[in-house]
Amino acid sequence: MRLNELLGFDDIVIQCHDNPDADALSSGYALFWYLEQKGKNPRFIYRGRNRMSKSNLLIMKEELKIPVSYEPEFNDIPELLVTVDCQYGQKNVTRTEAKTIAVIDHHQVTEKLPSLSEVRSNIGSCATIIWDMMRDEGVSVNDDILLSTALYYGLYTDTNRLSEVSHPLDRDMQDDLSINRSIVTKMVNSCISLDELKITGKAIYGYEYFDDNKYLLIRAEWCDPNILGVISDFALETVGVDVCVAYYASPGEIKFSVRSCIKEVHANELAAFLAEGIGGGGGHIIKAGGTIRPEKLAEYKDEDADIEELAGKEFRTRLEKYFSMYRVIYAKDTTLDTSGMKLFEKQEQRLGVVSLTEVFPEGTTVEIRTLEGDINVRIEKDMYLMIGIEGEVYPIKKSKLESSYRYSEEPYDEKFEYEPAIKDVFTGERKSVLKAAKTVYSQGNVKIYSRPLEGYVKLFTAWDEEKYYAGTPGDFIAVREDDPHDIYIISKRLFSRLYREVEK
Repeated sequence: MRLNELLGFDDIVIQCHDNPDADALSSGYALFWYLEQKGKNPRFIYRGRNRMSKSNLLIMKEELKIPVSYEPEFNDIPELLVTVDCQYGQKNVTRTEAKTIAVIDHHQVTEKLPSLSEVRSNIGSCATIIWDMMRDEGVSVNDDILLSTALYYGLYTDTNRLSEVSHPLDRDMQDDLSINRSIVTKMVNSCISLDELKITGKAIYGYEYFDDNKYLLIRAEWCDPNILGVISDFALETVGVDVCVAYYASPGEIKFSVRSCIKEVHANELAAFLAEGIGGGGGHIIKAGGTIRPEKLAEYKDEDADIEELAGKEFRTRLEKYFSMYRVIYAKDTTLDTSGMKLFEKQEQRLGVVSLTEVFPEGTTVEIRTLEGDINVRIEKDMYLMIGIEGEVYPIKKSKLESSYRYSEEPYDEKFEYEPAIKDVFTGERKSVLKAAKTVYSQGNVKIYSRPLEGYVKLFTAWDEEKYYAGTPGDFIAVREDDPHDIYIISKRLFSRLYREVEK
């Protein structure tokens, strides 16, 4: 869906979920602002039993002039109702009748979506989605610093003070926004009430500790999601605790925060595992979190279910499974038995390559932004950037490029979910990678021994002893024929596209 598709309606109501948070307020505000810019006269409401009362949100509404009104009894039937940061029909949003429904959200889909919908479940905030949709319309939110500040705070709070930002689009918005930092500081320092301070202490006091794998599970009462981060950050400082998961469970959603201080557990991967199939999770290696939809829990029956009990049971089951199923391999100290493995060679692949000195001058320190994360490098002579078959990028020296790939002058015109980009760290100037990319073809002179994985593996490669690569059953573990310690994981989705079997 594009935002300009909403312009065919005149009587428009924007509704965020009950008990709105900062992301819901900022998302609705941005859509309200866009529609006003286009000559419309929208209304922005929230409903439910309770009026907004949290100090930071009241400050947000007043200081940023957010035109939202509390409408517990709303009997109008507008021409168009747009729900933001929620999906029409979910329990966390009071049902409002309308002739046409539209949805903009970043949570996992739990309801049948109308034709007018934009739901991206891998994005950290709904604010980011609307910012990106406005950008597609050629509209800059930086024309109004109060709006851009609201969008920043929406992302800030929904990603636990930016610690759970994982998608590059979220990082793009974070970098792009011009904000009023004094207002942000005022809101940030008004998040915790005395009641929430009590919630924090009570939650920590009631921890569950699992000695075998040194992790804590902490249940809190309903609170601002940022409180979960405060709880898990504090708990992780305890001697003998390597991992902490803090959560609260409510009828509308289950929020959780994950922290890890050991390299064998990446917090973002654990968060994704805890929410797999029932919600969404992500973040960074050390700090992450996510959201689970209560109705997705296997034992959920009806609205009278004990959500706290079901959530606790789900977390215990998944944590036990997670810690018991992985085999950890350190490639530097491991030699695989290749006698039962088949021999493969790389198939020719059409890939992209960019000479970094054609994008920025030699000596420039740049940030390369991709779905996999940010990479900072200082551009040197003969340094190139490879673009893989799914848009993944990595630096490569000219000598290795020439020995492994056949160069072509053909433009590289592939399309990806997120287009790789390079930013000058000091000036902030951002340039597209694909515009300067040329085509190269991989040469099949690299042979590997490989076999499918039967279990779950965490592999620390010989060239990176701090970050592991996770493999699941059906993925392939491989080792170069000419280097017994060059061991790596290849996704089952990609293996047949990259390699073909050859005779030993």
